[in-house]
Amino acid sequence: MTQTLDVLQRAISVSRQLQEIVRTMKVLAAVSIRQYERAVASLEQYGHTVELGLVGMLRRAPLPPRRPPAGGRAAIVFGSDQGLCGRFNETLVDLVQTSLGEGRGVRILAVGARADMGLEARGLKVEECFFVPGSVAGITSTVRQILEKIETWRGEGIGTVDLFHHRSHGRGRYRPVQLRLLPLEEAWLRRLGGRAWPGRSLPCFTMAPPALLAALLRQYLFVSLYRGCAESLAAEHGQRLLSMQSAERNIERRIERLTRTYQQLRQEQITAELLEVVTGFQALEEEDHGRA
Repeated sequence: MTQTLDVLQRAISVSRQLQEIVRTMKVLAAVSIRQYERAVASLEQYGHTVELGLVGMLRRAPLPPRRPPAGGRAAIVFGSDQGLCGRFNETLVDLVQTSLGEGRGVRILAVGARADMGLEARGLKVEECFFVPGSVAGITSTVRQILEKIETWRGEGIGTVDLFHHRSHGRGRYRPVQLRLLPLEEAWLRRLGGRAWPGRSLPCFTMAPPALLAALLRQYLFVSLYRGCAESLAAEHGQRLLSMQSAERNIERRIERLTRTYQQLRQEQITAELLEVVTGFQALEEEDHGRA
């Protein structure tokens, strides 16, 4: 019984240590969620500025004739490098597979090793895999690498590029979404060109309209990719927070169960020791009585 009590004591101690680790991970996840949500919010003003630039340019210069898009297709998938985030990568890969089917001829860029493995396990060949940024400061570098990859794809005949990532769905819920990056909708560009300018006079520009349009559209793609990456990271830590909350509840129940078992065995041990003392005392009394 003593050995059993020692085992229970060690199990309770390990569970409490694990509980502290889980609580720390909860705090880190909550801080990270807020960090990436602020990054998304701060990006809105920049995205609005880029759209105003397109409005000003398109109101002064006509939309250039559009060439038929190339037939190739590519996809960018934002997943995770780390686990402990529920079915974060599985639900994302489900959407990718539903959209791409068997993925024949589709060139896929994965951001996150677990997304890479999930896609490969479904038979979707991944051309290249980038690491997930570890902080807000690292998002810009990753997005620039993706933009360079998109430029390479376009030079190799890729005309359609889709973005897959998780997005907040309110009240701590997240779901995977698909966004068409290229080709840009001509109707959207025409709506921008017809939008009223907020000031009294349109801005002037010295760049050639095609070059300016290309630069502004590149910034629009940057905003879309940055937002997708930040939303994906917020969703990943949100799922991890939910997983840690569930793990914390399970650990608390385990500690309660182990503590009750320990107390019960300890009480049984104390009772047995008391019975031994009483039995020994009665034996001594009987022995003394027999001598008398």
